Amino acid sequence: MTNQNGTLSGNRALVTGGGVGIGAETARVLAREGARVALTYRTHKPDDEFLRELEELSAGPVLALAVDATDEDDVVGVVTHVSEAFGGIDILVNNIGGLVQRSLLKDMTVDLWRTVQDVNVLSTMLFTREVYAHMGRGGRIINVASLAGENGGHPGALAYASSKGAVITFTRALARELAPEGITVNAVAPGFIQGTPFHDTFTAADSKAQTVTTIPMGRVGEPVEVAEAIGWLATDRSSFVSGEVLDINGAQYFA
Repeated sequence: MTNQNGTLSGNRALVTGGGVGIGAETARVLAREGARVALTYRTHKPDDEFLRELEELSAGPVLALAVDATDEDDVVGVVTHVSEAFGGIDILVNNIGGLVQRSLLKDMTVDLWRTVQDVNVLSTMLFTREVYAHMGRGGRIINVASLAGENGGHPGALAYASSKGAVITFTRALARELAPEGITVNAVAPGFIQGTPFHDTFTAADSKAQTVTTIPMGRVGEPVEVAEAIGWLATDRSSFVSGEVLDINGAQYFA
């Protein structure tokens, strides 16, 4: 898959939710390592300057495609388009996800519960299923889970934490299923990462300040710190690592 220098030259990558935050930084890392990059977006359309940057880094055309990640036909169409344009897909980063809305159990509606599961779990399954059909031996699948999927998250994150827990279990089950084909499946579980739509939208300033006091490193993380870990999981340097959940949280939590 990768060349002998350990870069991603010649690889073809699809990053879902690649227009902002962790997804955008991941696209940068993969492009910098030489991969051809396609990214999807829905509410955060990447601007032309960002796309030009990616093309300069990867020395090749970049695809940016709008998608409703919870719509099966939409996902099938996007993945087919990317595979036909690139001649296959070697790396999938399932970054799409969101909390949608905070709600305690007493206020939980069936519609909200289903929406959160669809955004985080159904989207991961759909993209993975479709990309797998175009992925050869040595492929890399990296799912973006969350610290909330391991520790339950903050109040009101019940549906989100449950969905990210499901992503972690999906990762482990699929790692076993695809291991005979030489395809690795791993997840990253970011803690408090600043500069992302998640915390900008759903975390109040006082909650942010209190959370920082619980991080032994005494600071929040940056999207690029998650992206660099994803980049390593995408290379052959991680070829015997599969079913792993890589915690990225400044020693705030670890199993």
